[in-house]
Amino acid sequence: MTIHRPSRPARVLASALAAGALLATAACSDGGDSSGSGTADTTEISSSPLAQESPAALTEAGARAALVTEADLEDDWNEVKNAADWRESLLVGKVDVADFLTAKADAADCQKLLDRLYGDQLLGKPSGASALTGFEEGESRLLYQVAAYDKAGLNDSFAWLKSLPVECDQFTATDDSGGERTVQVIETSLPKEGDARQGLRVTVRGTSGGEPTTLTLDVAALRVGTDAITITNGGLDGADSDSTERAAKLGTERLKDVRAGRTPAADPGEID
Repeated sequence: MTIHRPSRPARVLASALAAGALLATAACSDGGDSSGSGTADTTEISSSPLAQESPAALTEAGARAALVTEADLEDDWNEVKNAADWRESLLVGKVDVADFLTAKADAADCQKLLDRLYGDQLLGKPSGASALTGFEEGESRLLYQVAAYDKAGLNDSFAWLKSLPVECDQFTATDDSGGERTVQVIETSLPKEGDARQGLRVTVRGTSGGEPTTLTLDVAALRVGTDAITITNGGLDGADSDSTERAAKLGTERLKDVRAGRTPAADPGEID
């Protein structure tokens, strides 16, 4: 957010000492009244360039430092080295336009959901630094990403995510062999962290190896400035929402630390 400052004579800005003197004079002349020039000068000082300094742009090292760890997730999650290669075949399919009242428009948004989940780019392609890690617990996987994005594109992506539980509540996707999958999308809650957040539960029902199969994913996105966290967590045994919420809460705190120039804590301790 840009703060527009009222114009001031160059001589007032000449030094911090002159500004302090002006404030003291205004306070005396107003007799403690909160209106008039006293308020204006207080606003000026609180809006100084130092106070409004923007966080440094996210770097590759910063993005890696902002990633959650096994200690953050607890339980029996184990970090893996090949998370960037993960792909879920049940997410591959062409959305059936006939399922939608508004046809192509809604169908395109639902197709985008499947494609972005499969390609690990839920919020679109990052415009800056990014980092990714993954964890396994039994048959479940948790993919966690931190990245910098273009502001306008990030706002559009969050608006798109918010629309999905209505536009894509249930639809059909067909794979290359003609197999059909039924996809359901519902909204889920997330910890009130970051500047914006959106949680989804995506369920895909189809067949694998000739047997009925259900893939359940928790999908989460949290924005901090123009940086964002994305999480997909689940598998054929379901999704653990507690792990998703823990990753969202502690991960947002780690990203805030990085943006403020601090080193995230190695041991996150207990959370509410």
